[in-house]
Amino acid sequence: MSTESKSERAYRLIRGRIDAGEYMPGYRLVLAPIAAELDMSVVPVREAIRRLEAEQLVTFERNVGAQVSLVKETEYLHTMQTLALVEGSATGLAAPFITKDQITRARAVNETMRESLEAFDPTRFTELNLEFHAVLFETCPNPHILDLVHRGWNRMKVLRNSSFSFVPGRASESVEEHERILQLIEQGATPLDIELAARAHRTATLDAVLAHSEELKHPVSAA
Repeated sequence: MSTESKSERAYRLIRGRIDAGEYMPGYRLVLAPIAAELDMSVVPVREAIRRLEAEQLVTFERNVGAQVSLVKETEYLHTMQTLALVEGSATGLAAPFITKDQITRARAVNETMRESLEAFDPTRFTELNLEFHAVLFETCPNPHILDLVHRGWNRMKVLRNSSFSFVPGRASESVEEHERILQLIEQGATPLDIELAARAHRTATLDAVLAHSEELKHPVSAA
């Protein structure tokens, strides 16, 4: 049985911390401390970083060194568009199999999200948001679509810790849309109707973030 290489171990550690949001965009990856933590030389760490660079998760700049790739607006756009499609599909396919207990659990999470609006913490809200949606899409009978959903959420963690940091006003709208999706499932709506509702819910957040970005680029002067 082959043992895991040092380079693979370094890759797993760094990639895991990027996916978890511990290493945020712009975070400098200094080889020596990572190598010391893993009790290895810098050579396998450098190999791991080159692999992450090939995956476009890490960039290397002269006089700066390796750092977690900065957010590109087009990358955020494409990731959100893809997630809207696959998560919507997973939720629609899962709907006929969602139990009353799961709906109760999802509604309880959504109520916690509603209560959190008063002392708003974007990162915590995003964690609850994933918990809510996971209750619905994890019942999806298609493992390939489910894998794409997980990949999309992991990619979002790398790109942007929380969209709600940029558009906090979107949070209350999101809570209300969650309730509407739950009502559709309870009413026995068609999987397609549920898929479209879940997709529109995701794209509404994307639209809000892009609109906010445009406002920053072209601020409207006060009258």
